[in-house]
Amino acid sequence: MLIAILVPLALAILLLTIIFARAAIAQKAAPNLEAMALGVVVNFFDTLGIGSFATTTAWLKFRKMVPDRLIPPSLLVGLTPPAMLESVIFLILLGVLVDPVLLFGCAIAVLLGGLVGAPLVARARVWIIQLTVAVGLLAAAAAYAMTNLHMFPGGGTASSLPLWLTIVAIAANFGFGILLNFGVGNYAPTLVILSLMGMDPRLCFPIMATGASLMGAGAGIRHIQIAQIDLRVVLGLTIGGIPGVLIAAFIVKSMSLEMLRWLVIVVVLYAAAVMLRAAWIGRREHKAEAATAAVAAS
Repeated sequence: MLIAILVPLALAILLLTIIFARAAIAQKAAPNLEAMALGVVVNFFDTLGIGSFATTTAWLKFRKMVPDRLIPPSLLVGLTPPAMLESVIFLILLGVLVDPVLLFGCAIAVLLGGLVGAPLVARARVWIIQLTVAVGLLAAAAAYAMTNLHMFPGGGTASSLPLWLTIVAIAANFGFGILLNFGVGNYAPTLVILSLMGMDPRLCFPIMATGASLMGAGAGIRHIQIAQIDLRVVLGLTIGGIPGVLIAAFIVKSMSLEMLRWLVIVVVLYAAAVMLRAAWIGRREHKAEAATAAVAAS
């Protein structure tokens, strides 16, 4: 059954690479050096379990590297190739220990959710994207704090779930796939829900990484075709992310992340506050434009 996941994953990697390369060549895009450095750092810590979406979003917003509308699709496409490498590593090391129905079902659910969510984020108003990203950042900050304070569910030792819990997990992952398009990572919610169900937390990694990889490939291809991404930043995140994953997986393997999480919480909360303010201003301007249009029409 593990082959049934690795084969489509390999095909997804190949397809995304071809489309990615064609888009970069067509636009003569060169990788952003700052994004390369960022890719190394965030994917290094993502492999060790701290996640990458919130930290990447916070830095892109703090440095004003990408317009707010382009942050979710740009980080999704840029972080997908490193996530694919993570997925292959986790599948080989831990995938054989996970119930194949749960693994395959959750991965496909995230993919389908991602395909549904890709056109939604492309059509959404800027202030809605800003608000969604801000809420996702606040949730990530809460998750980091709960981890440091040992308030997360400890999980169990199970490698599989009863049928009804498997169905619930698959349905939840469909929702996580939609939210990934808006820059809300699937690491923390997947870990929480599966741990509450009694899963061994270590075995959540192949589920999370595989789902994010397949979803990132499917939705990423759509975002590239829609062309609402910053290819220079995307290339930088990808090129920097690959060595970051390899260093974390095979050289460092583990390290204390508690102090780093507190620092990340401060940065993420700042970015969330800035996003919320931008969303509030954007919504107010949208209401004013609508009122002006109504007066003009009458």
